[in-house]
Amino acid sequence: MKITVDLNVLLDVAQNRLPHDHASEEVLPRARSAEYVAVLPGHAITTLHYIIEKWSGAALANQTIDALVASVAEVTGCDYIVTRNTADFSGSPVPAITPTEFLEEIAGVEM
Repeated sequence: MKITVDLNVLLDVAQNRLPHDHASEEVLPRARSAEYVAVLPGHAITTLHYIIEKWSGAALANQTIDALVASVAEVTGCDYIVTRNTADFSGSPVPAITPTEFLEEIAGVEM
């Protein structure tokens, strides 16, 4: 099964919006455990960052987005997260590498 998770579900979790947060919190980890595939609308990440930054500050907004990126990478079976900020993904289940490291990696794979 594949679902699209709307931004309001993410905000329920991020902002602990009662009474919706409990059901919304249940949807996300099930996708992460591959019970189903969840996709996000393109605008969700930038809007989520904007709202969390206004609500709780830039540090939490950045941390939330990094966690979301790591989860998306894991669930979709990505081999790497390509980023200039590898330190932001030190706890990620998917290894983070720089663009230069990625290009070196694929150059070594080419036959």
